[in-house]
Amino acid sequence: MKILAIDTSCDETAAAVTRGTTVLSNVIWSQAFQHAEFGGVMPSLAQRMHEERIDWVVSKAITKSQIPITKLDAVAVTSGPGLAIALGVGITKAKELAGRLNIPLIPVNHIEGHLLSPMAEPSTKFQVPTSPTSLKLRGAGKQIQNSKSEIKFPALGLVVSGGHTELVLIKKIGEYQILAKTHDDALGEALDKAARMLGLGYPGGAILEKMAKFGDSKSYTLPMPMSQSPDKHSFSYSGLKTALLRLSASEGQVLIGEPPTLNKRQICDLAASFQNRAFQHLIRVISQTITDNNLSNVDLLVGGGVVANIDLRNRLRKMGKELGLKVRFPYSKKLIGDNAAMIGVAAGLKIKEIRNMKYEIGSIDRKATWAVDQDFSRE
Repeated sequence: MKILAIDTSCDETAAAVTRGTTVLSNVIWSQAFQHAEFGGVMPSLAQRMHEERIDWVVSKAITKSQIPITKLDAVAVTSGPGLAIALGVGITKAKELAGRLNIPLIPVNHIEGHLLSPMAEPSTKFQVPTSPTSLKLRGAGKQIQNSKSEIKFPALGLVVSGGHTELVLIKKIGEYQILAKTHDDALGEALDKAARMLGLGYPGGAILEKMAKFGDSKSYTLPMPMSQSPDKHSFSYSGLKTALLRLSASEGQVLIGEPPTLNKRQICDLAASFQNRAFQHLIRVISQTITDNNLSNVDLLVGGGVVANIDLRNRLRKMGKELGLKVRFPYSKKLIGDNAAMIGVAAGLKIKEIRNMKYEIGSIDRKATWAVDQDFSRE
């Protein structure tokens, strides 16, 4: 089925056209610059920017796919979790299109999209063959090592983003069990906040990564989150974040309402120390949970914006080798952060189930706290 997918879950306005697991187009318009002056996403601004851009993004996605709008078979839309007033913009547009074209409207869980993003495949028109199992995207500079036909279930899924940090058992497409999740901050949120503490701006995760490359991760000692807790299957970053705040304040002259005055060496070393400990905690909890559940020798599908971090990808690959996991990432950076192609792919993988459910357009609404292990109708 040819699916037009829409995602407005936070601060990216995104639309894509997919056929099964093949991505025909994937258009993303980021609002990050507009939110930077506020140090985080402003809900009312996000809503307004989505409303201004949604028509253009959808039109661009359809044009780039080379699929006439009248040939679409369904519309898929992120219905949650996410920022409620932002979700509403995408859902309203999706309802309008599905109603006008008289085609099904499919609600998709945003986390499910991230979980299944490594199953997405590029359209052949964007591929340059190099071998039967390895293709290279023009201009992407990344080797594709995934094939959906190779992925077997049950599998594991890891989502590491600005709003979510979850390890999920994927029993089969559409059936999920959360094995570990964060008690407080998500990993991406913690990295952004750490960057802001060090005066690096917003969004800060990518900037923190760059500074960490020039720092010494052993220069400062930060606590290992939840090291004394009996709960070995949960993530937590609030304590680590507080420790960085205190440490950075002690290292620099603090002015009221301003980040501490630190030199470049201090900033790089603090960034490296924080990122290192944050990733160590993530790997420790994942490894413990996998071991306790006897889940070695399975596929690990990884998605979410933090996956763009090269250090994290390398650590996950190393962990995979140690535990006998086949670690799989999305084939393109455009599938790592929030995007609509992963929503279309998730819908395409569940199309038989969705046909049986026959969602009424009027029954589909935003579900800001929709957990990935809950059915849409029971949230």
